[in-house]
Amino acid sequence: MNITGSLTQVLLLEDSSQIGHARRTAQRLAEQHGFDETDAGRVALVATELASNVLKHASRGEFHLRLLPRPGGFGIEMLAVDRAQGFDLHACLTDGFSTGGTQGIGLGAVERQTDVFDVYADSRGSVLLARLYPRGDRQPDRRYGVSQHSLHNDPACGDSWHLAYNDANVSALVIDGLGHGEDAERAAKAGERVFAQAPFASPVLLMEDMHREMIGSRGGAAAFAQFNAARDGLTFTGVGNIGACLIGADKSRGLASHPGIVGGQYRKAQPFDYAHVNGHLLIMYSDGLQSRWNLQDYPGLVHRHPAVIASVLHRDFCRGRDDVTVLVVALEATHG
Repeated sequence: MNITGSLTQVLLLEDSSQIGHARRTAQRLAEQHGFDETDAGRVALVATELASNVLKHASRGEFHLRLLPRPGGFGIEMLAVDRAQGFDLHACLTDGFSTGGTQGIGLGAVERQTDVFDVYADSRGSVLLARLYPRGDRQPDRRYGVSQHSLHNDPACGDSWHLAYNDANVSALVIDGLGHGEDAERAAKAGERVFAQAPFASPVLLMEDMHREMIGSRGGAAAFAQFNAARDGLTFTGVGNIGACLIGADKSRGLASHPGIVGGQYRKAQPFDYAHVNGHLLIMYSDGLQSRWNLQDYPGLVHRHPAVIASVLHRDFCRGRDDVTVLVVALEATHG
């Protein structure tokens, strides 16, 4: 299964009138992608509660919306992101509890209505995740998360990402076209198209094919990671400044790229192999994200859903002067 990269849709939450806009936008997206009236109603309810929760305890924040491609259709992902003081999650999950003087039916109802619900909150703010799938969708949740945003909300994004699943094997790509805007997007998309045709191919040949397709464009930095569940290993191949690391419960390993520009000039991209990676997180990011973050500064975050991790990192470490992509994938050999 191939998952083509897309931008995160961001709706600002600064006053109560924007709650209705978030609800309508999420419900419309669900209706347009195979959700029946009942399931779209669940999406609308959850969107309302997530957006309301931001204004109740943070006064302002963001509502992030994303389609989740599935083998037989689509799911809907919603995230509420704020930078306020943390709140008592366990209390907020209790029906009748409210921090804002309202009825407080909120997060407990959200948890019951969703297929995936997760949250991370501390003194820096909170991120709440809800994923919903149509009732007929019995496929397991794919444990990945991505936060991708273009500079100044430009409709063109010079970053591109792609995910491919083959049983429990995973191949993940991030490309950062040089600069930003339409020319950078064309470069990145050219590389992504080649990758999507053979995401589990020989790494050296795959990078060479991407390079040939990107010649004549601006070129860019590119990296991909291929997880082989049977051998519990990961092969990483990168050219340029795509950041990447493997994070386990007790250690973190940075993944090495070669200098150069794909579509421009680089020496042969030698892949690097990493063993015993089952249960680790793979995190890949473009240089729109600062590299000085450390998940150990966020107690417990490593155990949260990858979509929560990606959003926390984007919230706290986006440089604000380039397109930015954060891709987080849980490497799980048992996932079919």
